[in-house]
Amino acid sequence: MNELLLNERVIGGKDWATILFVLCFVLIAVNRTAYETRFAEFVKLAWSDKYTKIYKEGSNLMSGFTISFFFIQLVSFAFLIQFFLSYFDIVEKYSWISFIQIFTLVAVFILSKFLIEKIIATSFNIEEFNEQFNLHKVNYRTYIGMLLLPVNIILFYNEPPHIIVLWIIIGLIVLTSVVSYLISLRQSCLLQ
Repeated sequence: MNELLLNERVIGGKDWATILFVLCFVLIAVNRTAYETRFAEFVKLAWSDKYTKIYKEGSNLMSGFTISFFFIQLVSFAFLIQFFLSYFDIVEKYSWISFIQIFTLVAVFILSKFLIEKIIATSFNIEEFNEQFNLHKVNYRTYIGMLLLPVNIILFYNEPPHIIVLWIIIGLIVLTSVVSYLISLRQSCLLQ
């Protein structure tokens, strides 16, 4: 007779991650509803610079739309960093404490970099250029963060892929970051 053998499957707590992913999608949905035209132009950012031409004022940097997408960007990058660190057994994949530490580190890094750039721009009297440049960088970075969200969900809830897939993901992120940085620099220079 066949014996039924049950193996206990121990899975770390993923509820905190599910709540964060749902919160990010809720923020995207709220932005799509509350800022319908702006969101429509924002999702075309990869192939059209119309969004950066329309929303080029410095006040857009502190708008609810930009701040909510900045939060999504932080969540996306923190999850991606945590996944890569867990792949190399540096942190645990499902540890919410590790996530909070990485999230805080990424937020402090980005905000301190922003403040240092502001100080340098004030010192050299190039505040207007810096404001435009930061706005463009934030727009492209938040766009990348939004696109990374589904990738993070797949990476978080499935078994780790082959190392080649991970290197391709890193390469694509670095490539898009460099291209978006150069585009931001070019557009900021053209506005001067």
